[in-house]
Amino acid sequence: MTAKPKTRERILQASLELFNSQGERSVTTNHIAAHLGISPGNLYYHFRNKQMIIAELFATYEAQVDDFLRLPPARPLTVEDKALYLEALLAAMWQFRFLHRDLEHLLAADAQLAERYGQFARRSLDSAQTIYRGFVEAGVLRMSPAQIEALAINAWIILTSWVQFLGTVGGAAPAPLSQDLLRRGIFQVLALEQGFVAPAARPEVQRLLERLHVPLALG
Repeated sequence: MTAKPKTRERILQASLELFNSQGERSVTTNHIAAHLGISPGNLYYHFRNKQMIIAELFATYEAQVDDFLRLPPARPLTVEDKALYLEALLAAMWQFRFLHRDLEHLLAADAQLAERYGQFARRSLDSAQTIYRGFVEAGVLRMSPAQIEALAINAWIILTSWVQFLGTVGGAAPAPLSQDLLRRGIFQVLALEQGFVAPAARPEVQRLLERLHVPLALG
């Protein structure tokens, strides 16, 4: 028999669902309590305010990204690893999509979260450069150190601004955010690398591009 989730975990899961579906700004602690059928006082026993809930959800997202943005032990990277990294990014972005949709507001509202996010961003950029160097050493990519740094930064810019981009090009009523639309953002990151792919790896990378491509209607 599966144990019933504790109230704290239920609050976090419900908050994530509501933030993702309605947007963090539209959801209050009273909404979360009502959704769970608990009193606001019960919620406040576990979390004093909404910022604490957001901080804990971010910590989970942060740990998830840190876990997969690393080199595999004791073996060279392959093109298939590139697919694994990109799919892991897609899964994390979808699971915590409210963070990407409301990021600017969230960081402006919480100085501690903004500081943590800055550390996370720097760490992620360092990890991305390490992974790109791994692909160079494995003969999948051909890049200089300066190109590796630039590519890591450009990939980060795309990933962290993709949701906002979608909201600005969809006309008066942009399409609802979906996994397919996020997948197109992952495709854009891979597309940045095309000029650096080694000839031997190009057929496999091309197949990966075709797998990730999603048509994007602009306007």
